[in-house]
Amino acid sequence: MDKRKSRRSIFGWMMFDWATQPYSTLLLTFIFAPYFAEIVTNKKINLGLSEQAAAADAQSLWGIFLAISGLLIAVCAPIFGVIADNSRSHIKFICYFSVCYFVGASGLWFATPDTLNVILILTLFSLGLFGMELATILTNAFLPTLAPLEKLGRISGSGWAIGYVGGLVAIIIALLFFAENGNGVTILGRPPALGLNPDLREGTRAIGPLTAIWFAFFMIPFFLYVRSPPTKSPKPSIHLFTAIMMVLDTIQKLRENRSLFTYFVSSMFYRDALNGIYSFGGIYAYGVLGWSVTDIGVFGILALISGAIFSWVGGIADSKFGSKKVIQLSIFTLIATTFSIVMITPDSIFGITFSRNEILGTLSRSDCAFYFCGIILGAAGGIVQSASRTMLVFQADRSKITEAFGLYAFSGKATAFLAPLLVSLFTYVFQSQRIGVLPIIGLFVIGLILLTLVNEKGRGQA
Repeated sequence: MDKRKSRRSIFGWMMFDWATQPYSTLLLTFIFAPYFAEIVTNKKINLGLSEQAAAADAQSLWGIFLAISGLLIAVCAPIFGVIADNSRSHIKFICYFSVCYFVGASGLWFATPDTLNVILILTLFSLGLFGMELATILTNAFLPTLAPLEKLGRISGSGWAIGYVGGLVAIIIALLFFAENGNGVTILGRPPALGLNPDLREGTRAIGPLTAIWFAFFMIPFFLYVRSPPTKSPKPSIHLFTAIMMVLDTIQKLRENRSLFTYFVSSMFYRDALNGIYSFGGIYAYGVLGWSVTDIGVFGILALISGAIFSWVGGIADSKFGSKKVIQLSIFTLIATTFSIVMITPDSIFGITFSRNEILGTLSRSDCAFYFCGIILGAAGGIVQSASRTMLVFQADRSKITEAFGLYAFSGKATAFLAPLLVSLFTYVFQSQRIGVLPIIGLFVIGLILLTLVNEKGRGQA
């Protein structure tokens, strides 16, 4: 591949992160999730529940559907990966899952506050999430084909950084022109753009279709410039049963490489924990601190800025100190930060009671502390995700690195239902959103302990 085509391929591949990030930023975390929680909470209150119980039920319901989606992704991801690998049909499957993304995101427009069909909206949201995750898994398989081995870490980190910047641009647009607060105005103090009705929350609901349009437009460079690697002869399609048996056989053989196997299991837990804190961050801030959608959006902007900066900085540290040390320090930081979040209430921080007086504009001490935690979460989370992909390059057999990336994707989704399920269960049992977040800390700890058993420079048969 000549340099010009190589640069185009890398650009197209990175634009996938830019195109897909708004689903995580706007819908999964900072805009739609708290809006959904607000609507469901109000409905529960009207049915006679207390405000705390209603908010806990909303978080629990959100967690159940995320758990179901995660389980479905975990089952389907390796199967579709094997089928795509053996039929050289990555691009075709990415097209299919892109349609799921587009339809799911667009359908969130129907999340009207007065006539919300909870099951329909959660099903549409899950469809879009399924499409995003499966398309991401297939896109990651192109990474080893983009450049020499020693350059993949920088490309991976840059991809994460570009994704964060895309999410940042998207959330700024959403907050300035569309997402309205309780008073029916955006962060600019004006009604939503395009004549959208704030009384029907049309500005916030429009975030779904806008996310779909953003994705469709910015996926154009990917489909223009990214191609499957050339092969001497096309591989035939395989049957579903054959694909399942191949996945099971690969997983069984994986245990022969102890370091790689341990790394997969370790990353399975800490990545699940990271996705959990991202998925519930907005709902938690709404239920515990009483933040509006715009407040949570500002929180997201700060997290995205720090994530973009530190994904790039983390790539430099990765090259200098090694992936394992960088990941370990980042996970420890995530544990401390998640625990700090649990210890923040509207009236206290780490058990020290404060007045709710505003100390910075309209922000209280608790608000400022939560914003600071968001900055740290964005920074450490960005580093973990970019360094984890780099570390896999050194763990896997170079001749089978594409297969290893497929297994890495599978391990990231094999327990993707666990964090949402545990958060949902703890929230429901204890009727407390704060206690509901505690299992995430446990998942981080398990991942950190297992990571100590991984040989950082070990490379074996995947």
